[in-house]
Amino acid sequence: MTDTQFPRLKHGSDAWCAARDSMVEIVKGWAGEGRTDCYGALSESLRDAGFSVPPRGTLMSNLLEAACRVEADRGVPVMLTAIVVNKQNRRPSGQFEVLARTAPFRRGDEPGWSWETERDRVFAHYS
Repeated sequence: MTDTQFPRLKHGSDAWCAARDSMVEIVKGWAGEGRTDCYGALSESLRDAGFSVPPRGTLMSNLLEAACRVEADRGVPVMLTAIVVNKQNRRPSGQFEVLARTAPFRRGDEPGWSWETERDRVFAHYS
């Protein structure tokens, strides 16, 4: 498929929501396996599912945030995307840390919280 054959992912559109939901299912699968993986692998998996989402940039960031928020709205007590990491440093992007401090997550209010804590919670929740 060429990039022109993929649906346009305009924020809030049906295609965008479908890409977000696909992302949730992909990352849940990783969580069930107890593994982290990188933005590039997520981008490739989304491409295989019919969505063009570059591994870096606003679209990926917005979809990752939306994936966390939709799971929170479903009552999931963990930040699912804690297990999506940068290939070089094996940590989530800075945007993840910012998101973790916002409602409804408020992880910065928890003493001793780190992304590793959240990663371990994700693995425990989805195992």
